[in-house]
Amino acid sequence: MIEKVETKIGKGNLIIETGRMAKQADGAACVFYGDTAVLVTAVASTAIREGIDFLPLTVDYREKTYAAGKIPGGFFKREGRPSEKETLTSRLIDRPLRPLFPEGYYNETQIMATVISHDQDNDPDVLSIIGASTALALSQIPFTKIVGAVRVGRINGEFVANPSYNDLEQSDIDLVIAGTKNAIMMVEGGAKEVDEETMIAALEFGHQMLKDTIAIQEELVARCGKFKVPAPQILMDPAIVSQITSLASTKLTEIFRITDKLKRQQETELLFQSVLKQVPDATEQQVAQATTAFQELERRLLRDMVLKQSLRADGRGLKDVRPITIEVGLLPRVHGSALFTRGETQALVATTLGTSTDEQIMDELFGEYKKTFMLHYNFPPFSVGEVKPIRGPGRREIGHGKLAERSLASMMPSGDEFPYTIRVVSDILESNGSSSMATVCGATLSLMDAGVPIKAPVAGIAMGLVQEGSTAVILSDILGIEDHLGDMDFKVAGSKKGITGFQLDIKTEGLDLGVLGRALEQAREGRLFILEKMLGAIAQPRAEISRHAPKIIHMRIEPEKIRDVIGPGGRIIRGIVSETGAEINVEDDGRVLIAAVNPEAGEKAYNMIRALVEDVEVGKIYTGTVKRVLKFGAFVEILPGKEGLVHISELSDQRVRRVEDVLKEGDTVTVKCIEIDRQNRINLSKRAADIELGVKA
Repeated sequence: MIEKVETKIGKGNLIIETGRMAKQADGAACVFYGDTAVLVTAVASTAIREGIDFLPLTVDYREKTYAAGKIPGGFFKREGRPSEKETLTSRLIDRPLRPLFPEGYYNETQIMATVISHDQDNDPDVLSIIGASTALALSQIPFTKIVGAVRVGRINGEFVANPSYNDLEQSDIDLVIAGTKNAIMMVEGGAKEVDEETMIAALEFGHQMLKDTIAIQEELVARCGKFKVPAPQILMDPAIVSQITSLASTKLTEIFRITDKLKRQQETELLFQSVLKQVPDATEQQVAQATTAFQELERRLLRDMVLKQSLRADGRGLKDVRPITIEVGLLPRVHGSALFTRGETQALVATTLGTSTDEQIMDELFGEYKKTFMLHYNFPPFSVGEVKPIRGPGRREIGHGKLAERSLASMMPSGDEFPYTIRVVSDILESNGSSSMATVCGATLSLMDAGVPIKAPVAGIAMGLVQEGSTAVILSDILGIEDHLGDMDFKVAGSKKGITGFQLDIKTEGLDLGVLGRALEQAREGRLFILEKMLGAIAQPRAEISRHAPKIIHMRIEPEKIRDVIGPGGRIIRGIVSETGAEINVEDDGRVLIAAVNPEAGEKAYNMIRALVEDVEVGKIYTGTVKRVLKFGAFVEILPGKEGLVHISELSDQRVRRVEDVLKEGDTVTVKCIEIDRQNRINLSKRAADIELGVKA
């Protein structure tokens, strides 16, 4: 039987339907908003694979091109590997749901979200989060905390729920917020230098809005939800827990005071192995319980250090930022480079300046567009002392790169101001927490070293949280271990003026907005401290771009004169490119971009194009070539394809008997335009040019 629920969100109605499609899945929901629809299914295996001690949750979001009435481009006419958008949305669905599965639930679980209709106006990502929560809630899978989601924008100072693509062009905020009825679980988005108070207001607005999406899910579950499989119970042997605690507590506390990450990890592993040896004749199950007990002890001791002693693993205070060192311009052939090191996290960031031919063409459901700014993040295994095969960027790398790109996008200059395609690459060389925010800092430095006139420098900081009951301690610039054992991973990027990038993940059942407000203020303090360090290394973008970068000359011509520059079959523009070596791009609106590493080549190409489109002006002096000599004068080409007559009487201020006595075909001569008559005939004078230039006859 088909069941349907509905509520008004923003400008449109959100509809959730079940019972029509995918009925063999454990749970299935179809979510509609406008003419956009997403089918989401949830399926879990009934058996647990041996040796599994984690939740094997897989989330796959895919966009069917038929949803927008399109056929895939390229040679293969079917959907291929996930696009960047699909990968990012898969992460967006996963992050608010994963912490809410019951502890000890290790059944293999798969969520699939498929876009089956797209109106090219409403983004399916928020609908997919809602659909995933609904599918899980309807199923027998022991997932009981229903999650809602909403996109928040702000237009003319007013918050807007689920703004369309067109609305977002006018918005200074773009946030996706997901959470339960009681608290926010996840935030992802960017802003245009928005202050902390406004950001908290946006989160509060979003949380109120998403409660409506939870209410209709609850209504649907009450009608047709399946009986839930009981959540697994983790039974620990008290004797093993007590033994592990007595054997490891003192030594673990000492190990936590080791500031070097790798040494701390080595000592922890050695301690664990020595403790295991003291559990006599341990069965496989007992080893597993000892492992869990050791990990729980590690978590509890670190959290107690923070909560009760205000101590951190590397000895810092709660608000302290790790030591920062910065080098810029260290790669001689690179257009812009920076090495940003913060504690044991290090990012080597390079900026490359290209031309319009380097723009990335994005073909997505809502249409095709071009990207002129790209940021790519790489996390090689050596950065954490590991050995792994390289298989291309993973979901984490794509997600971290997008966060850094979003944080800088609103600070990039316009195409008219700086007509370059810009690619930034961040290679993480060392990692001990907050590598995405190191990327933001390094990218800003690299861009300024490349001479990119960014609107304002941007820095980023990762915040953490340790919370027990009503006690909440906020940590600035978290380490990897604090991220792993803490309750929050909260990244904020921005300028001195305000926030530009924002990402929040909660590992408990939500976060109070009061605590989040404190975290935002502490993040602002840390961000300003880091910005000060960055500006000490390079205070502003360099006045000149690298001599190895292409120099771009920007000019505009009348659109009707484009054909004069291109020529029949492209003959003229190919000739200019061949003669000068410059790269030339002519846009339909008359914008011409000339790029050349050699400035002289670019200037020559510019002069050749200008000559093609320039109109002859009365009173202006030209240097031209004699094309024809007649009895009454000579025709001189002063601009490409434009000739004028120098009458015999205008050759000299003295009497000339024969034109050939002064000019011959092929001669180069300087003349002045003295008239353009009603028939657009151009009359020139050598005599007038000589007088003006002071040339004696």
